[in-house]
Amino acid sequence: MNGINEIKIVASDLDGTLLLDGAQKLNPEIFDLIRELKKRGILFLAASGRQYANLRRLFAPVQDEIAYLCENGCLSFYRDRIINRELMERDLAIELIDAIQNTDGCEVLVSGVETCYIRPKKPGFLSHMRDVVGNNVTVVDNLMQIPEPYMKVSLFEYGGLDGTGWWQKTFSSRCTVVTGGNEWLDMMPKGVNKSTGFREILRHLQIAPENCVVFGDNDNDLEMLEMAGIPVAMKSAKASVRAAAVFTTDKVEHALEKLLGAL
Repeated sequence: MNGINEIKIVASDLDGTLLLDGAQKLNPEIFDLIRELKKRGILFLAASGRQYANLRRLFAPVQDEIAYLCENGCLSFYRDRIINRELMERDLAIELIDAIQNTDGCEVLVSGVETCYIRPKKPGFLSHMRDVVGNNVTVVDNLMQIPEPYMKVSLFEYGGLDGTGWWQKTFSSRCTVVTGGNEWLDMMPKGVNKSTGFREILRHLQIAPENCVVFGDNDNDLEMLEMAGIPVAMKSAKASVRAAAVFTTDKVEHALEKLLGAL
């Protein structure tokens, strides 16, 4: 691990980390902290399962001053340029979509670069994704005929995930299957996770992983935490995530204040 004065990137997960207790808006304090990090030569990276457009809206006051790791590592941006984009095999994506559509109480969301595609079973799913979560959303008649290659296929389960065993057993040999929150299960191309996008951004910026601080709370953050020189878990994180961290914190903002005070 390098010293604190050699930090070049601070990366943070969103849901369960920067966005606590189901919040859909960031604490405005984070924008001042991001600006202060920038003054010290440290880039902030938003690292999430969320889409790019959603993240830009969340970080609107500083949206052109940060980097983005989106869709759990399938898509990354820096200065509005795509750094990496990972694609799923079409036949596998169609099999996943079909399985989710035929599972009671579940909705399918297919991620694109600028929008997500849905064919809601319940009308409330559209308003939830568009008006609550803040996604760009396109409703289609057939999710097996979207106008761009498949990237990530997600399952949303009303009332929260009722176990992931069947999905892991059936599909984990062919794709990455991770929980993305209490209601979400994300499926990406095999081997793709947040560390995929993280690694590509670091390569693009010529920054070593040991010069990075990473904040996370869930299983989909593990690989990125394990790469970082300073991995930090939320106190509310899963035990496996806390075990991968060097430090824990109750709020990212509190940890960043301490970091800035030590620089």
